[in-house]
Amino acid sequence: MAQHGQEGRYNWGIGCLMLPMGAGAGAMLGVLVSKLVQWATRGPQCSGIPTCDWHVYAGWGALAGALSLPALVLWSLLRRPASEADSTTDTNRS
Repeated sequence: MAQHGQEGRYNWGIGCLMLPMGAGAGAMLGVLVSKLVQWATRGPQCSGIPTCDWHVYAGWGALAGALSLPALVLWSLLRRPASEADSTTDTNRS
């Protein structure tokens, strides 16, 4: 069991591990968006790569994923547990 104060360090470590995972997932979603934009605008076809400007969409997607996934993980880890939230409210309603 973690001592008081060390639990926060573990949570931040988990959040930091989510950074590259979020970046990778966001980059893949960005490339998917670039394919959809290329299809919708009937943009130019480039041989051997998904779209001609895939790197722009992948970069913005990686940035969004690298910020959002760790933030969501930390938010869920740092919330009060449901048992503590329930104990502060009156559950005996007539």
